Amino acid sequence: MRPESVDSILDWLAEAGLAGADEAALVRGFSERCIAAGCRLSRGLVIIDTLHPLYEGRALIWEDDPAANLRDNEFQPVRDEDESWENWQRNPFFHMLRDGQVYMRCRLVEGGPLDYPQFEELRLAGQTDYLAVVHRLRDAPSVEDADGFYARWTTAAPQGFSDADIDALKRLTTQLALALRLAAQTRLAGTLVETYLGRDAGRRVLQGGIVRGRVEKISAVLWFSDLTGYTRLSEELPSEQMITLLNDYAEAVIGSVHDAGGDVLKLIGDGVLAIFPGPDLKEASMAAMAAGRALGQKLRNLAERRTAEGLPAANVHLGVHFGDVYYGNIGSPDRLDFTVVGSAVNEVSRIAAMCHSVDRRILCSSEFIELLPEAERSNFVSVGRFALRGVGRARHLYTLDPAMLQYR
Repeated sequence: MRPESVDSILDWLAEAGLAGADEAALVRGFSERCIAAGCRLSRGLVIIDTLHPLYEGRALIWEDDPAANLRDNEFQPVRDEDESWENWQRNPFFHMLRDGQVYMRCRLVEGGPLDYPQFEELRLAGQTDYLAVVHRLRDAPSVEDADGFYARWTTAAPQGFSDADIDALKRLTTQLALALRLAAQTRLAGTLVETYLGRDAGRRVLQGGIVRGRVEKISAVLWFSDLTGYTRLSEELPSEQMITLLNDYAEAVIGSVHDAGGDVLKLIGDGVLAIFPGPDLKEASMAAMAAGRALGQKLRNLAERRTAEGLPAANVHLGVHFGDVYYGNIGSPDRLDFTVVGSAVNEVSRIAAMCHSVDRRILCSSEFIELLPEAERSNFVSVGRFALRGVGRARHLYTLDPAMLQYR
């Protein structure tokens, strides 16, 4: 590649990274520009480790074939007891990371020495030259815990890469690593904020909603659920079993809310606070109903699975209410929370707490019932008027008619 072509690709990487291009667009654009500049790339593999609640990192696989789409895979952590760990130890990237080696080149010509199984596979696939680039992104006591950026480029050109191509790819790949790390961290910020704050709250924070005291008054269906008999279970179960139980039931509740379009705002021990906001409040009420029905099925499936595994099963109490709340940033200058506050929030938690007293799994306020279409209201029956602790006036509460019960 000519120096002016390299400079042009470097400029593009800087501009694309600052503009927020995602990882796939960066790898695809990089590869295509290298080919246009005269470097006969045939295949590329780029991996970047990242901080994620579920995944170890992301791998992007590119081929110089119009019929082959760029593949984008997230992968699980490699454990030392897995077969994947043995494969990782036979990978050139592992040895480069361990030894602090940034570059590795191997000509894949017939009869040449091949130190790794991957080299033979690539040669059999028609590749003639190989360049790997590894940059450590985060140090760790052991190589398996270190985060890194890994790239592998190959060509099927008969003469392999030229020395100028190798020099250019080394320089360009380092700049690609910077752009990809920026893209990965931007995506990670969105993932973490939405994971810890909730989907809608996370989006609002990333869009600049971070000013202390800035709140918005909204009307919303409110959901509060918690585990039945949580105190007893926490005293009886070993801590590791209790954590597993909490995760199983939180997954059932949160999945039901999210699938129906709601947003989970708080996990308070075993409790879950969620909202189903407008603008169409009848749709919001039906979304809450859909979440309740889905939760009922998930709880039945979960009880069957845990019982079959010899694990204790539990159930969930649910309170549903409707009212106005204040939604936004509340707290101190150095510790903010993006949440909802207002009397309706206190009321929905008290409604859920009443489930134990009246021996019902679900209780709804009259304000919520009034939102429902007439056909849905007929599925509910009154359980009476109750004074709720900390609430200034009594509330008329409803539960699903036992004859129609789907949440049980």
